[in-house]
Amino acid sequence: MRETAFIKQNKQKWLDFERQIYAKENSNPDELSKLYIHLVNDLSYAQTFYPKSKTTLYLNNLAAKSFQRIYKTKKEEKNALIHFFKTDLPLTVYQYKRYILYTFLFFFVFTAIGVLSAAKDDTFVRLILGDAYVNQTLENIEKGDPMAVYKSGSNWGSHIGITINNLRVGLMMYIWGAFLGVGTIYILMQNSIMLGAFQYFFYDKNVFWESVRGIWIHGSMEIFAIVIEAAAGLILGASILFPNTFSRYESLKTGVKDSLKIMLSTFPFTIAAGFLEGYVTRYSNLMPKWMSVGIIITTLFAISFYYLIYPYIVHNKMITQFKTK
Repeated sequence: MRETAFIKQNKQKWLDFERQIYAKENSNPDELSKLYIHLVNDLSYAQTFYPKSKTTLYLNNLAAKSFQRIYKTKKEEKNALIHFFKTDLPLTVYQYKRYILYTFLFFFVFTAIGVLSAAKDDTFVRLILGDAYVNQTLENIEKGDPMAVYKSGSNWGSHIGITINNLRVGLMMYIWGAFLGVGTIYILMQNSIMLGAFQYFFYDKNVFWESVRGIWIHGSMEIFAIVIEAAAGLILGASILFPNTFSRYESLKTGVKDSLKIMLSTFPFTIAAGFLEGYVTRYSNLMPKWMSVGIIITTLFAISFYYLIYPYIVHNKMITQFKTK
Protein backbone atom coordinates (compact mmCIF):
# COMPACT_ATOMS: atom_id res chain seq x y z
CA MET A 1 0.00 0.00 0.00
CA ARG A 2 1.30 3.47 -0.86
CA GLU A 3 1.98 5.66 2.15
CA THR A 4 -0.57 8.28 1.09
CA ALA A 5 -3.29 5.61 0.92
CA PHE A 6 -2.22 4.24 4.31
CA ILE A 7 -2.51 7.72 5.84
CA LYS A 8 -5.87 8.41 4.21
CA GLN A 9 -7.27 5.09 5.42
CA ASN A 10 -6.22 5.58 9.06
CA LYS A 11 -5.88 9.33 9.59
CA GLN A 12 -9.27 9.85 11.23
CA LYS A 13 -8.72 6.92 13.58
CA TRP A 14 -5.37 8.36 14.68
CA LEU A 15 -6.81 11.82 15.22
CA ASP A 16 -9.70 10.45 17.28
CA PHE A 17 -7.26 8.44 19.36
CA GLU A 18 -5.03 11.49 19.86
CA ARG A 19 -8.01 13.51 21.09
CA GLN A 20 -8.82 10.80 23.64
CA ILE A 21 -5.23 10.70 24.85
CA TYR A 22 -5.12 14.45 25.47
CA ALA A 23 -8.67 14.81 26.75
CA LYS A 24 -8.78 16.40 30.20
CA GLU A 25 -11.47 14.04 31.46
CA ASN A 26 -10.52 10.46 32.22
CA SER A 27 -11.01 8.07 29.30
CA ASN A 28 -12.09 4.47 29.64
CA PRO A 29 -8.81 2.52 30.15
CA ASP A 30 -10.17 -0.66 28.57
CA GLU A 31 -11.28 1.22 25.46
CA LEU A 32 -7.93 2.96 25.28
CA SER A 33 -6.20 -0.41 25.58
CA LYS A 34 -8.10 -1.76 22.56
CA LEU A 35 -7.32 1.34 20.55
CA TYR A 36 -3.69 1.09 21.59
CA ILE A 37 -3.42 -2.39 20.07
CA HIS A 38 -4.70 -1.02 16.74
CA LEU A 39 -2.20 1.82 16.97
CA VAL A 40 0.68 -0.58 17.65
CA ASN A 41 -0.35 -2.65 14.63
CA ASP A 42 -0.35 0.48 12.45
CA LEU A 43 3.05 1.46 13.86
CA SER A 44 4.48 -1.98 13.08
CA TYR A 45 3.17 -1.74 9.52
CA ALA A 46 4.64 1.75 9.09
CA GLN A 47 8.01 0.66 10.52
CA THR A 48 8.10 -2.18 8.01
CA PHE A 49 7.11 -0.31 4.86
CA TYR A 50 7.90 3.36 5.64
CA PRO A 51 10.73 3.12 8.23
CA LYS A 52 12.09 6.64 7.71
CA SER A 53 8.86 8.54 7.08
CA LYS A 54 7.25 11.21 9.24
CA THR A 55 4.21 8.95 9.52
CA THR A 56 6.26 6.37 11.41
CA LEU A 57 7.69 9.09 13.67
CA TYR A 58 4.19 10.44 14.37
CA LEU A 59 2.81 6.99 15.23
CA ASN A 60 5.80 6.19 17.41
CA ASN A 61 5.33 9.39 19.42
CA LEU A 62 1.59 8.86 19.67
CA ALA A 63 2.10 5.30 20.89
CA ALA A 64 4.57 6.45 23.51
CA LYS A 65 2.27 9.17 24.85
CA SER A 66 -0.76 6.90 24.83
CA PHE A 67 1.17 4.22 26.66
CA GLN A 68 1.75 6.56 29.58
CA ARG A 69 -1.85 7.79 29.60
CA ILE A 70 -3.26 4.27 29.67
CA TYR A 71 -1.38 3.35 32.82
CA LYS A 72 -2.28 6.58 34.54
CA THR A 73 -5.97 5.76 34.10
CA LYS A 74 -5.49 2.28 35.52
CA LYS A 75 -5.63 1.63 39.24
CA GLU A 76 -2.22 2.02 40.84
CA GLU A 77 -0.82 0.03 43.72
CA LYS A 78 -1.66 1.50 47.11
CA ASN A 79 2.01 2.37 47.66
CA ALA A 80 2.82 5.10 45.13
CA LEU A 81 6.58 4.63 45.58
CA ILE A 82 6.35 0.93 44.77
CA HIS A 83 4.22 1.72 41.73
CA PHE A 84 6.77 4.31 40.57
CA PHE A 85 9.73 1.92 40.63
CA LYS A 86 7.77 -1.20 39.66
CA THR A 87 5.71 0.13 36.74
CA ASP A 88 5.77 3.85 36.03
CA LEU A 89 9.52 4.40 35.79
CA PRO A 90 10.27 1.23 33.74
CA LEU A 91 7.61 2.25 31.19
CA THR A 92 9.12 5.72 30.96
CA VAL A 93 12.59 4.21 30.46
CA TYR A 94 11.19 1.95 27.75
CA GLN A 95 9.67 4.95 26.00
CA TYR A 96 13.07 6.67 25.85
CA LYS A 97 15.22 3.58 25.35
CA ARG A 98 16.95 4.97 22.27
CA TYR A 99 18.23 7.96 24.26
CA ILE A 100 19.81 5.57 26.74
CA LEU A 101 21.39 3.70 23.82
CA TYR A 102 22.77 6.93 22.35
CA THR A 103 24.16 7.97 25.73
CA PHE A 104 25.96 4.68 26.20
CA LEU A 105 27.46 5.07 22.72
CA PHE A 106 28.70 8.55 23.66
CA PHE A 107 30.08 7.16 26.92
CA PHE A 108 32.03 4.34 25.25
CA VAL A 109 33.40 6.63 22.52
CA PHE A 110 34.54 9.28 25.01
CA THR A 111 36.07 6.64 27.33
CA ALA A 112 37.97 5.17 24.37
CA ILE A 113 39.26 8.67 23.57
CA GLY A 114 40.55 8.92 27.15
CA VAL A 115 42.31 5.56 26.86
CA LEU A 116 43.90 6.35 23.49
CA SER A 117 44.95 9.84 24.56
CA ALA A 118 46.63 8.48 27.70
CA ALA A 119 48.35 5.77 25.64
CA LYS A 120 49.69 8.23 23.05
CA ASP A 121 50.63 11.12 25.35
CA ASP A 122 52.56 10.55 28.59
CA THR A 123 51.45 13.92 29.98
CA PHE A 124 47.73 13.39 29.36
CA VAL A 125 47.03 11.51 32.61
CA ARG A 126 48.59 14.28 34.68
CA LEU A 127 46.62 16.86 32.71
CA ILE A 128 43.34 15.08 33.43
CA LEU A 129 43.88 13.70 36.95
CA GLY A 130 46.29 16.28 38.33
CA ASP A 131 49.88 15.95 39.52
CA ALA A 132 48.94 15.53 43.18
CA TYR A 133 46.72 12.50 42.56
CA VAL A 134 49.18 10.88 40.13
CA ASN A 135 52.16 11.35 42.45
CA GLN A 136 50.28 10.03 45.47
CA THR A 137 49.04 6.99 43.54
CA LEU A 138 52.55 6.27 42.21
CA GLU A 139 53.80 6.24 45.81
CA ASN A 140 50.97 3.91 46.80
CA ILE A 141 51.82 1.54 43.92
CA GLU A 142 55.45 1.42 45.04
CA LYS A 143 54.25 0.54 48.55
CA GLY A 144 52.15 -2.28 47.13
CA ASP A 145 48.74 -0.72 47.82
CA PRO A 146 47.47 1.00 44.63
CA MET A 147 44.03 1.66 46.13
CA ALA A 148 45.31 3.32 49.30
CA VAL A 149 43.82 6.66 48.25
CA TYR A 150 40.36 5.19 48.96
CA LYS A 151 41.31 4.43 52.56
CA SER A 152 41.77 8.03 53.66
CA GLY A 153 39.20 9.59 55.97
CA SER A 154 36.51 7.90 58.01
CA ASN A 155 33.98 5.46 56.61
CA TRP A 156 30.94 7.65 57.22
CA GLY A 157 32.72 10.84 56.19
CA SER A 158 33.81 9.30 52.90
CA HIS A 159 30.33 7.90 52.33
CA ILE A 160 28.60 11.25 52.87
CA GLY A 161 31.14 13.35 50.97
CA ILE A 162 31.33 11.00 47.98
CA THR A 163 27.55 10.60 47.79
CA ILE A 164 26.93 14.36 47.85
CA ASN A 165 29.54 14.91 45.14
CA ASN A 166 28.08 12.18 42.90
CA LEU A 167 24.54 13.53 43.36
CA ARG A 168 25.82 17.00 42.45
CA VAL A 169 27.49 15.69 39.27
CA GLY A 170 24.31 13.86 38.26
CA LEU A 171 22.15 16.91 38.93
CA MET A 172 24.45 19.18 36.91
CA MET A 173 24.50 16.61 34.09
CA TYR A 174 20.70 16.79 34.02
CA ILE A 175 20.28 20.56 34.39
CA TRP A 176 22.73 21.30 31.59
CA GLY A 177 20.49 19.26 29.32
CA ALA A 178 18.26 22.35 29.18
CA PHE A 179 20.94 23.91 26.96
CA LEU A 180 19.77 21.72 24.08
CA GLY A 181 21.69 18.74 25.49
CA VAL A 182 25.09 20.23 24.64
CA GLY A 183 26.00 20.83 28.29
CA THR A 184 25.10 17.27 29.20
CA ILE A 185 27.28 15.83 26.45
CA TYR A 186 30.16 18.08 27.54
CA ILE A 187 30.02 16.93 31.18
CA LEU A 188 29.62 13.29 30.09
CA MET A 189 32.66 13.74 27.83
CA GLN A 190 34.74 15.15 30.71
CA ASN A 191 33.86 12.28 33.05
CA SER A 192 34.24 9.57 30.41
CA ILE A 193 37.63 10.79 29.19
CA MET A 194 38.76 11.00 32.81
CA LEU A 195 37.62 7.41 33.39
CA GLY A 196 39.46 6.17 30.30
CA ALA A 197 42.68 7.96 31.25
CA PHE A 198 42.30 6.79 34.85
CA GLN A 199 41.99 3.13 33.94
CA TYR A 200 44.82 3.30 31.40
CA PHE A 201 47.07 4.82 34.07
CA PHE A 202 46.66 1.71 36.25
CA TYR A 203 47.04 -0.56 33.22
CA ASP A 204 50.29 1.18 32.29
CA LYS A 205 51.61 0.64 35.82
CA ASN A 206 50.73 -3.08 35.73
CA VAL A 207 48.11 -2.86 38.49
CA PHE A 208 45.03 -2.87 36.24
CA TRP A 209 43.25 -5.80 37.91
CA GLU A 210 43.97 -4.43 41.36
CA SER A 211 42.28 -1.20 40.28
CA VAL A 212 39.32 -3.07 38.78
CA ARG A 213 38.78 -5.12 41.95
CA GLY A 214 38.79 -1.96 44.03
CA ILE A 215 37.32 0.83 41.94
CA TRP A 216 34.47 -1.08 40.30
CA ILE A 217 33.07 -2.32 43.60
CA HIS A 218 31.36 1.07 43.77
CA GLY A 219 32.02 2.17 40.19
CA SER A 220 29.60 -0.26 38.54
CA MET A 221 26.57 1.55 39.94
CA GLU A 222 28.19 4.99 40.12
CA ILE A 223 29.26 5.14 36.46
CA PHE A 224 26.09 3.45 35.19
CA ALA A 225 23.97 5.96 37.12
CA ILE A 226 25.92 8.85 35.58
CA VAL A 227 25.17 7.51 32.09
CA ILE A 228 21.44 7.25 32.91
CA GLU A 229 21.50 10.82 34.31
CA ALA A 230 23.13 11.97 31.09
CA ALA A 231 20.37 10.24 29.13
CA ALA A 232 17.82 12.18 31.20
CA GLY A 233 19.62 15.40 30.27
CA LEU A 234 19.50 14.49 26.58
CA ILE A 235 15.78 13.74 26.85
CA LEU A 236 15.28 17.19 28.34
CA GLY A 237 17.27 18.83 25.55
CA ALA A 238 15.52 16.80 22.85
CA SER A 239 12.11 17.90 24.13
CA ILE A 240 13.12 21.47 23.24
CA LEU A 241 14.85 20.68 19.96
CA PHE A 242 12.40 18.12 18.59
CA PRO A 243 8.77 18.84 19.60
CA ASN A 244 7.55 16.70 16.67
CA THR A 245 3.76 16.98 16.36
CA PHE A 246 3.37 18.83 19.67
CA SER A 247 3.80 22.47 20.52
CA ARG A 248 7.24 23.27 21.91
CA TYR A 249 5.69 24.11 25.28
CA GLU A 250 3.80 20.80 25.52
CA SER A 251 6.89 18.91 24.38
CA LEU A 252 9.06 20.64 27.00
CA LYS A 253 6.49 20.02 29.73
CA THR A 254 6.41 16.31 28.94
CA GLY A 255 10.19 16.20 28.56
CA VAL A 256 10.77 17.78 31.98
CA LYS A 257 8.34 15.41 33.67
CA ASP A 258 9.69 12.24 32.08
CA SER A 259 13.39 13.12 32.24
CA LEU A 260 13.10 14.19 35.88
CA LYS A 261 11.58 10.80 36.72
CA ILE A 262 14.53 9.02 35.14
CA MET A 263 17.10 11.28 36.77
CA LEU A 264 15.61 10.94 40.26
CA SER A 265 15.41 7.16 39.89
CA THR A 266 19.22 6.99 39.87
CA PHE A 267 19.56 8.48 43.36
CA PRO A 268 19.14 5.17 45.27
CA PHE A 269 21.89 3.63 43.14
CA THR A 270 24.15 6.65 43.62
CA ILE A 271 23.62 6.52 47.39
CA ALA A 272 24.35 2.77 47.39
CA ALA A 273 27.54 3.39 45.36
CA GLY A 274 28.62 6.02 47.89
CA PHE A 275 28.04 3.55 50.71
CA LEU A 276 30.15 0.90 48.97
CA GLU A 277 32.94 3.39 48.29
CA GLY A 278 32.95 4.59 51.88
CA TYR A 279 32.59 1.25 53.65
CA VAL A 280 33.67 -1.54 51.26
CA THR A 281 36.12 -0.36 48.58
CA ARG A 282 38.79 0.50 51.17
CA TYR A 283 38.92 -3.19 52.16
CA SER A 284 39.13 -4.57 48.61
CA ASN A 285 42.76 -5.69 49.00
CA LEU A 286 41.81 -7.68 52.13
CA MET A 287 38.92 -9.50 50.45
CA PRO A 288 39.15 -12.84 48.66
CA LYS A 289 39.08 -12.28 44.91
CA TRP A 290 35.77 -14.09 44.59
CA MET A 291 34.13 -11.66 47.00
CA SER A 292 35.24 -8.45 45.28
CA VAL A 293 34.42 -9.86 41.85
CA GLY A 294 31.07 -11.08 43.18
CA ILE A 295 30.18 -7.61 44.47
CA ILE A 296 31.09 -6.05 41.12
CA ILE A 297 29.04 -8.56 39.12
CA THR A 298 26.06 -8.29 41.49
CA THR A 299 25.93 -4.49 41.48
CA LEU A 300 26.44 -4.27 37.72
CA PHE A 301 23.75 -6.87 37.08
CA ALA A 302 21.29 -5.15 39.43
CA ILE A 303 21.44 -1.73 37.78
CA SER A 304 21.78 -3.15 34.24
CA PHE A 305 18.76 -5.36 34.73
CA TYR A 306 16.64 -2.52 36.07
CA TYR A 307 17.37 -0.06 33.25
CA LEU A 308 18.10 -2.31 30.28
CA ILE A 309 16.00 -5.47 30.73
CA TYR A 310 13.20 -4.87 33.22
CA PRO A 311 11.53 -2.09 31.14
CA TYR A 312 11.06 -4.59 28.28
CA ILE A 313 9.59 -7.14 30.68
CA VAL A 314 7.05 -4.61 32.02
CA HIS A 315 6.18 -3.37 28.53
CA ASN A 316 5.65 -6.88 27.11
CA LYS A 317 3.62 -7.89 30.15
CA MET A 318 1.27 -4.95 29.70
CA ILE A 319 0.90 -5.58 25.98
CA THR A 320 0.00 -9.20 26.71
CA GLN A 321 -2.60 -8.06 29.23
CA PHE A 322 -4.16 -5.73 26.67
CA LYS A 323 -4.36 -8.41 24.02
CA THR A 324 -6.09 -10.88 26.32
CA LYS A 325 -8.89 -8.43 27.18
